[in-house]
Amino acid sequence: MKNYFIIHGSYGNPYKNWIPYVKKQLGKRKLNCIVPSFTTPYKQDYESWKTILMSYVKVGYITEETTFITHSLGGIFVVKFLIDNNIKVKKMVTVAGFNKIQFDEDNTLYDSFYMADEDIAKICKICNEIICIYSDNDPYVPIEKAELFANKIEGKKVLINNEGHFNEKYGYKEFREILEYL
Repeated sequence: MKNYFIIHGSYGNPYKNWIPYVKKQLGKRKLNCIVPSFTTPYKQDYESWKTILMSYVKVGYITEETTFITHSLGGIFVVKFLIDNNIKVKKMVTVAGFNKIQFDEDNTLYDSFYMADEDIAKICKICNEIICIYSDNDPYVPIEKAELFANKIEGKKVLINNEGHFNEKYGYKEFREILEYL
């Protein structure tokens, strides 16, 4: 079954930023798109998010034909989830993805998602294609961290200049550029 999953990041939800736009565009192509809602920031941790995504595995919605589209923290979450559960998928497109950034706010919101650098590369064996989209002026994910993440997961790097964190603050109610990678 060919399913597309859009995974939001910390402080996100299925109705923010470019997520509704991309879901609508995939629907116009007659593609099945699922956008789970994860707890954030209250009770945000890897185990609670894993439980939600595992329910889709159990009913057969995540298969070798699945494509994941992730934003921010959603990138490392999906990498860790797929590796931990040895789930093969067709493609992953990360937007503003990262691993191991220490933020000013409470880092317990992020630490459980992070992985050792040497373990991240395992994603290459279970994901056929990886694309990493990032910006040179992201206030949360410095370009060096975005590129390091892309290198570790061996993703094709796509730099889009001056687009910040690809959220509503930077005008991202739509995201036409991502459609060419889906």
